[in-house]
Amino acid sequence: MRLRDWIGLSDRRQRQLTRALQVSLLVLIGLGLERGNLGIVVNATIGLGVTQLPAVLERDHHIGMDPALALWIAAAVFFHALGTAGLPGSSTNFYRSIWWWDHLTHTLSSSIVAAAGYATARAVELHSDAVSLPDRFMFVFILLFVLAFGVFWEVIEFAVAGAAARFGTQSVLTQYGLTDTMLDLLFDTLGGVVVAVWGTAHLTDLVGAIANRFDRHEA
Repeated sequence: MRLRDWIGLSDRRQRQLTRALQVSLLVLIGLGLERGNLGIVVNATIGLGVTQLPAVLERDHHIGMDPALALWIAAAVFFHALGTAGLPGSSTNFYRSIWWWDHLTHTLSSSIVAAAGYATARAVELHSDAVSLPDRFMFVFILLFVLAFGVFWEVIEFAVAGAAARFGTQSVLTQYGLTDTMLDLLFDTLGGVVVAVWGTAHLTDLVGAIANRFDRHEA
């Protein structure tokens, strides 16, 4: 049974929740502008753009996206953007005031990265008779894929924070030290494990859509 079936959310309700999260991101952009906080504005704006990807993939590339996947993506970017803002009137944000917030957002974000890697690899396997990916290999592949992306992201955070400090500007990303980096990678791995274990049940439709896209492109 899929998670959305267990929860009892219809496709219509999932789309409504996705729209609500997109509107919330617009509110966060306005909040960032009102506060003069570049970090909130940039993170919420990028997040809002990311929530448009399922519609773009479906419209321009004919890759059907399950409403649950669109909601999954929207939730991940919303919680990240919300973490940079915190509550209205608060002098700090959720990343600083709630110890587990960073762990939550890294797990959610890395699960999306893992899902993208899993779906693409499985689609290539379906498309080509020359490619065979055993389940054990896929498990290791997903973890390595997520960790590689996680390391890349930590390097970006370090570079952006360093550049902001060098030029005396406000940083849109924050580094909290070596311990924080190691914990980030640990929860990135957790997100990868979640997809490696349950990805087959939740991503089958997406894998098929990508494989069909490969077939049409080759034809």
